[in-house]
Amino acid sequence: MLLLCLGLTAYFAFHTVKGRYGLEARDRLLERESALEFETESLEAVRAKLERDVALLRPDIPDPDIVEEIARGVLGFANPRDRVLIEAVPPG
Repeated sequence: MLLLCLGLTAYFAFHTVKGRYGLEARDRLLERESALEFETESLEAVRAKLERDVALLRPDIPDPDIVEEIARGVLGFANPRDRVLIEAVPPG
């Protein structure tokens, strides 16, 4: 009887730590939660920037500064008065 009780205690203790819903699984879930929170915060920052850009691109009169910023960043355009520096890449 004592051996049966010790066996059951060992079984439940093992599954408390290593089981599917045990302490190690909880630690993995907490790590994943923090990673997802970081990803959520970065996506919210991107969304806020996009909302700002959309608000500045009103259909009636778009803001010329935001149009220029988008053209420079997305399309790679530059103002004719800008000085463009090209970094030379050494051969080989």
